[in-house]
Formats: sequence, C-alpha cells, structure tokens
Amino acid sequence: MANTRSAKKRMRQNPKRRLHNRAVQSRARSHLRLARKAIGGAETGAGDAVRKAISELDRAASKGVIHKNNAARRKSRLMKKLAGTKAKA
Repeated sequence: MANTRSAKKRMRQNPKRRLHNRAVQSRARSHLRLARKAIGGAETGAGDAVRKAISELDRAASKGVIHKNNAARRKSRLMKKLAGTKAKA
C-alpha cells in the first residue's frame, strides 16, 4: 500500500491513464489491421487506409503511448507493403 501522498495520488491516476492508453493503442492497432487488409485485398482505398493508420500511429507516439521509433518502424513497414502492391499492379 502507498505511504506518501504522492504515491496515493499515483495509485488513483494509474487506472485512468492505463484505460486511456489502452484505448489509444487499440485504435492504432485497429487502423493498422484495416490498412493491412486493404493492402492485401488490393482495394482502391488502400492509400486512405494507410494514411489513417499512419495518423493514428503518430497520435499514439505523440501521446507517449508507444515509442516514436516504434511508430516509425510500423509506418515504414506499412508503406513498404503498399509500395510493393503498387509495383506489382
């Protein structure tokens, strides 16, 4: 159990922050999944789906939910897949 006032406050804040971070991370993952599906299915809206996914990754990184290099790596891989499908077509 927390002893200091600041530790008690942290215990109150942590559940709220965890839920918020989970929501942000979940939204980013959902958009990533949709973008990958759009790329794999060679849909016409793949570019839009990728743009939305990149936006969500940037938002999560700016809020500190994921590391900025993690976001950059995921964006890079996503763009590489998109470029690969455009090259085939």
